[in-house]
Formats: sequence, C-alpha cells, structure tokens
Amino acid sequence: MTAAWRAMLAVLALALLAPGPARAQTVNITPQLVAETAVPAPGTTTTLALGMTPAKGWHGYWLNGGDAGFGMSVDWNLPEGVAISGFRYPVPEALMLFGMMNHVYEHPYALLADIEVDRSVAPGSDLTLSGVANWLACTDKVCVPEKAVVSVKLTAGDGTISAASRARFDAWRARLPQPLDRAGHWERRGDVLRFDIPLPAGVAINAPHLFLETQNLIDYPAPQTFSRNGDWIVIETRANGDATGPAKGLVKLADGRGLTVDFEQAAVRPAGKPVVGARPGIDMGLFWAALGGAVLGGLILNLMPCVFPILSLKALSLARSGGDAREAKGEAVAYTAGAVLVCLALGGALLALRAAGEQVGWAFQLQHPLSVFILLLLAVAITLNLLGAYELPSFGGGRKLAGQGGAAGGFWTGALAAFVATPCSGPLLGAALGATLVLPAWAALPIFGGLGLGLALPFLAIGFLPALRNRLPRPGPWMATFRKWMALPMGITALALAWLLWRQAGGAAWPPVLAAVIWSIVLFNALGRQQRGRTSRRTVLFFLFVAVAITAISVRGLVNGAHDGTVSSIAGDSFSPEALAKARATGKPVFVYFTADWCLSCKANEAGAIDRETVQEAFKARGVATLVGDWTNGDPVITRTLAEHGRNSVPLYLWYAPGAAEPEILPQILTPGLLIEKAEAK
Repeated sequence: MTAAWRAMLAVLALALLAPGPARAQTVNITPQLVAETAVPAPGTTTTLALGMTPAKGWHGYWLNGGDAGFGMSVDWNLPEGVAISGFRYPVPEALMLFGMMNHVYEHPYALLADIEVDRSVAPGSDLTLSGVANWLACTDKVCVPEKAVVSVKLTAGDGTISAASRARFDAWRARLPQPLDRAGHWERRGDVLRFDIPLPAGVAINAPHLFLETQNLIDYPAPQTFSRNGDWIVIETRANGDATGPAKGLVKLADGRGLTVDFEQAAVRPAGKPVVGARPGIDMGLFWAALGGAVLGGLILNLMPCVFPILSLKALSLARSGGDAREAKGEAVAYTAGAVLVCLALGGALLALRAAGEQVGWAFQLQHPLSVFILLLLAVAITLNLLGAYELPSFGGGRKLAGQGGAAGGFWTGALAAFVATPCSGPLLGAALGATLVLPAWAALPIFGGLGLGLALPFLAIGFLPALRNRLPRPGPWMATFRKWMALPMGITALALAWLLWRQAGGAAWPPVLAAVIWSIVLFNALGRQQRGRTSRRTVLFFLFVAVAITAISVRGLVNGAHDGTVSSIAGDSFSPEALAKARATGKPVFVYFTADWCLSCKANEAGAIDRETVQEAFKARGVATLVGDWTNGDPVITRTLAEHGRNSVPLYLWYAPGAAEPEILPQILTPGLLIEKAEAK
C-alpha cells in the first residue's frame, strides 16, 4: 500500500466518522486534569497531569499519531501570572491497522506539563486552570475526534505536596522516556533511511521501535531493522518525505521504557550485529561479570563497618559451638540461606517496584523511616541482650536448642546481616548491581542472590573447612566478656540509626519515636528482672502494653508524616538536571556526587577526601562547581540519574571536565590526591 493511498484512507476515515454535535457529548477516553499540588507557591514550578482513561477497546495517540492519528491539544484559559509548558508523553506502542501504523496508548496514561507561577502572584490568589481539550479516540474499526472542558482548582500557597500525590506523579514520571544527553545521526540513502543512537552495549532491548516526532521523514509502517555497532544502535527503514535538518524521535527499549533522541543529519555508522526484536538473549559476558562482582563485592562487605556489629553475633555463636562439625555446618548453611533469601527478596521487591513504575534503587528499604525505626528497635534489643539485661533462648546456650536453635539463630543472623549490609556499596558492587538495570528479571535475581552468597562465604568456609574451624577459640569464661564488648558496636549502630531516623523524620514524628525507644529499654530491663525473679509478670505486661501503644503511635506518625528530606551538611549545591546544565555552561569543571546519610561508604569518602581542606582549596582555586545529590529519603530524579550511569545505589561520583561530552565515573573509594589531580588537570 503506497503512502499516498494510506493518507487518502486516513482523511476519508476521519471525514466519514466525524461525529455530529449530539455525539460529541459522550467521550470514549475520559480525561482528568490534576496538579501535583493544589497550592503552588509563587516563584516556583509544579507539575500538571492530564490523565486519560480509554474505555475497553479504545486507544489514544502519541504526539505524532502515525499514519492516521493525532495527539492532544488544549486551548488553555490561564490566570494572570501562570504559564504552562507543552505536554510530555509516555512511551507509546506501535499498532498496525489496515496497513497503517498508529502510535497509540491502549491503557490509561497521563500527559505531563509544567506550570510556572510568577513570583508576583499574591498568596491566596485563585489560580484555577481550565481549557478545552481535543484528541482522537479510536478502536480497530472507528475513530472519533473528541473534546471536553478540563479544569483543576489551584490556589497560590506554600507548594505543599502530599505523599500520595508525590507517589502518583512519580509513577507517571517513571513512564516518561528519558532524554539521551548525546545526539544520534540520520541520513537518507535513496529510499533507505538510516539512524544511529548512542546506547552502551550492555543495555538490553526487547522489541524495539523508533517513533519519530519529525514529520515527512519516515515511512511509519515500514519494517525497522536494529543492529549493534559497539556502543551504538543502528536502525534502517524506508524513507517517506523530503524533510531535512535536525530531527527528534523516541526509541522504545522494552516494557514501557524509552529514550528521547535528538538526531543530527550526518553520516551514520555501518550496521552491526542484528538485534533480535522479539525475545533477545542476554549478554552472558555481562551476566557472569556482574554475578562474579556481586559475590566478590558481598565478600568484601564483611569488612565494612556497617556489617561488623551483626558479624559479632555470629562470632559468639561459632565460639559457643566449640568446634562441633555438625553444628557448625548446620549454622553455616542456615546463615547462608538467610543472607541469600533476604537479598533475593530485596532484589525481587526492587524489580517489582521498578516494573510498577516506581523510581527506586538498591537499599530502598532504608529510604523509608518506618524501616529504619524497626531496625532501631531491633538494634536496641540486641544491644541490651548482649549487655545481659535479659536473655533469649537463642543466646542462652541450653543443650536442647543446640541443634534446632542454632540453625534458626544462624538463619535470622544471616537475614539481619544481609538487610543491614545492603545500604553499603563497596568496591565492585556498584557496577554489579547496576547491571540488574539492563538485565531481564530472571537474570537479575541471581546477581542479588550472589551478593548474599558472597556475604555468607566466610562463615560457609568456617563451617565446612575443619582447618579454619579448629582455629576458633574454645568456649570459656572469656565469652561473657567478649559478649559485653560486642554490645559496643551494636550500640553505636543503634545511635547511628537513631540519628538517621531523626534526619529522615524530624519534627512532630520524633518525640513518639524517642518515647518508643525509651519504653522499649524499660520493657527489656523489666523482662530481665522478671527472668531473675526480681519483679512480677504483671509489671512486665504493663510495660509491654505501654511500649506497644507508643510504638503504634510512632508507626502511624512515620507512615502518615512527610519526609523532611534534609540535605547532607556538606559542601556543594543541591543536584538537579537544571543545576548541572547551569554549572556546565560556565566552562568550569563540575564534580557531582550522590550520597545518603545511611551510606557509610559515602560518609567515609566525604570525611576522608571531599571535605578535606586541601581538596576544597583546590576546588576553589580552579572554580570547580560541586553538586550534591542527597538520596537519603529517595528521589526519583536521582534514581533515574543513577540508572543512566549504570548504577542503582550510592555512592556515585561524576567528574565533568570542561567541554567533555560525557562525565568520568570516579572510583567508589576516593582519595584527596585523586580529587586534587582532577581539579588541577589542564
């Protein structure tokens, strides 16, 4: 079917199916205009969403609808002092009907736009937005141009965004294509249209498709062939039109993920290895390298200070076993199972949240105050137990629990070690876990499991190698002293978690949290006194009731309260794509680093390298701009930026040299000399 014939069919279909006035009152795609905040602050920008919900069997269209469709247009009625940008569209799907290619959405979707409120707008002003929206709704048999009045009530205020609204808009933002920071190229060779797109070789793609926003260039229904040439994707298809100059497009990667690309008209690289569009295999070299890096990185985590307090519990258990082979092997296997299963569970949760549109990364559990609160109470309980304030069966040493209790204790110790260790991103782990962003779920999960295996390897070796096990000290009176000393790092861990929770929650949420911790201490001390026959069970039950009640109040406050999102008190301005662009425009070097209050590796680098006086003086002398991305409470923009650089955890350090197209990714362990050398480089 020729392009002219398709165009004539499209025009004829729209002319014949155009509805009369009565029919226009019913819409087949229901619009809803919502704002991220109902009280935008003067002088700020907020996000507006036009949610579109197609009825069953109907679909809407992308910005460029293809052969026979068109996107959304709105005739706005804007209050004075308010400006609105154009809509940003989610990644569409390609739909072929009667030989015509359509770029569509067959499910609920949302178009996002930014609204800017002028600084001169007085607080309390009515900023209600309204407009007449026009769009095309189609089935596989009929198309209906539709329109409706859309509006949203806004009042100039303080810009408060509720947690529910932020989560809803973050989910919509996650479905938007991400912009590539480098341009691609396109050229026409007779009837053949060729494109190349910069895309690292490790990035997996599944059923790709190129959507062009530029008109009169591509033959939409023509087959598209994709091939890899190093770190470039080469696309070949059929030309249709006489457009010249720069072009703009969107390449769909897989599962609603895509990238927007600016194309320059220039020579395109030769085609490379064909990309299978339906169900591509994975880069096995990348998989094995990532799996090996995860195992080795997990092994190195045993040396990190964030894991040491938990390892002290296992050291006590191994010493208590007295070298018994059967018990040591059982505990080692149980410890390994606990560590691996928790890493698999966290990895599965991470992949599920990403598939649902959430922008999250590794160690996401410590970005929520409730998780930190639970860990804080657990650390307090373990600290008091190690000090001998009370006893638990798993720490008692009775012969009845020597077998069953040991395995159970090993499992939960391994689980706890993995849960606490995940925020640490030691050497090799950043790249290894970053590979999970581009691998399918079935290939990504073993990498998470490899992290748990690496974490458990030392105890697995002790359990199964008699030569190592025989080097353990024999049980004796020293264990009581050692146990009390091990309460010190666990107590420090509890203090660190309390500090982190104060940073995350703060405000009204902190007093009930502090009360819950105090009453937990009172409860465990009362339990110990009851175990020694110095108080009654009724007293313990009373303290238990009070502690549970205050804990419930604290949980409610942490769940319903907004995060303060306090930025780390370190040198540098807050990171944002706009701030980065502004800093790079000065022509000076730019140092960008992503950190979190719960990341000990980050804090060690800040204290030992970034915040050193000599480094800051070198930065100041050379005009180095420093931008800080604080990921303590999670941030979708930072999460996306990490993913763009092959990471899903912190720390990440980027150095932008003047005029460089791409940043240099610095090592995860920084030294003052390295940063000074970068600053003084010509």
